[in-house]
Amino acid sequence: MKRQKPERVFSDALLDELLSVQGRKPEDIQGLLKQITKEVVERALQGELTQHLGYAKHDPAGRHSGDSRNGATTKTLKGDFGEVEVETPRDRNGDFEPQLIKKNQTRWSGFDDKIISMYARGMTTREIQGHLEEMYQVEVSPSLISDVTEGVMEQARAWQNRPLEAFYGIVFLDALYVKMRHEGRVENRAVYVALGINLEGKKEVLGLWTSAAEGAKFWLNVLTELRNRGVRDIYLVCVDGLKGFPQAIESIYPKAQVQLCIVHMVRASLNYVTWKDRKKAIADLKPIYRATTADEAERQLGEFEAKWPKYPAIAKLWREHWERVTPFFAFPEEVRKVVYTTNAVESLHMSLRKIIKTRGSFPTEEAAIKLLYLALSKVAAKWETVQNWKQMLNYLETMCGDRIREAGVRT
Repeated sequence: MKRQKPERVFSDALLDELLSVQGRKPEDIQGLLKQITKEVVERALQGELTQHLGYAKHDPAGRHSGDSRNGATTKTLKGDFGEVEVETPRDRNGDFEPQLIKKNQTRWSGFDDKIISMYARGMTTREIQGHLEEMYQVEVSPSLISDVTEGVMEQARAWQNRPLEAFYGIVFLDALYVKMRHEGRVENRAVYVALGINLEGKKEVLGLWTSAAEGAKFWLNVLTELRNRGVRDIYLVCVDGLKGFPQAIESIYPKAQVQLCIVHMVRASLNYVTWKDRKKAIADLKPIYRATTADEAERQLGEFEAKWPKYPAIAKLWREHWERVTPFFAFPEEVRKVVYTTNAVESLHMSLRKIIKTRGSFPTEEAAIKLLYLALSKVAAKWETVQNWKQMLNYLETMCGDRIREAGVRT
């Protein structure tokens, strides 16, 4: 079907006349667009006032009506095409509320979105100021940018306190470190991230929290908050090897299985390995966590130990945590990779670090949370359902269908 051209608003003759008067250089066209915008907006505002009063300008019907036109006020609006001065009409009674350009509005619709978009990409206030001035010849103050992004903070608070689903198949818990000013000095502070996968196989960040350092005690507070926000049960919780972490989880979710992240286990193992042996050691650790069964994994661990007698601490580390390392072997092979690593949260952290790396530090914890929340929103918009989740869902129904229903979820 042939696509129809949109109806022309201006004739060629009118456009040629405007250009002949204004000029055809980029700055001339910019000025022309400003002038057209100004006149169209002012015309529309006059139409709104006419509708409000119930009679047109100079119409005799307006005599003794109880209200009348009362001049105009000038306001400067900031937008993509720079700054435009607009005459906003008033009525004598002062109850006219224009809708196109609302009272106290100083920016065009969509301009705030541009500021937020730049902020979400990790640009500093100074960089945003410079970009807007360079691209649109618009001067904005730091306080204006702060006011715009403060609305984001209100969204972040509502998001942080929203109700959660009653049951999650998998929840990943991990922390990343961000430089921020706290009590007068810049320090690395832990930002706790909880990432859940619900019964539909959809990933969802459950919340963000900050603290001086990662610790099991603080994670206990996080888990308690999740419980208070509606999470009744979790089948599997993937964590790093933080001391006391499994016990903190089991105190809030006693039926949850705890899976140590294999990525963290490998990293911990490499702490004992010299630089020249790292690649070979990583390759020899793979058969352990890629084994088909837990028994086969234990046999591969024995082979690793025999091959690397100079690093006895590695095998000891794995055996000490074996009970927490092996739960994923019971899962369908198609979804094991999702379960036994925190790849999902590691990938999320990588995306967040790309955005915050341009910042030396954040002036406050709130500023850090604001940017991280915006970054999360951008990342989460691209997430898709976890691959092969149907197999995982069948497994969950078999293993804990009663728990899912006890949590109040209908299957």
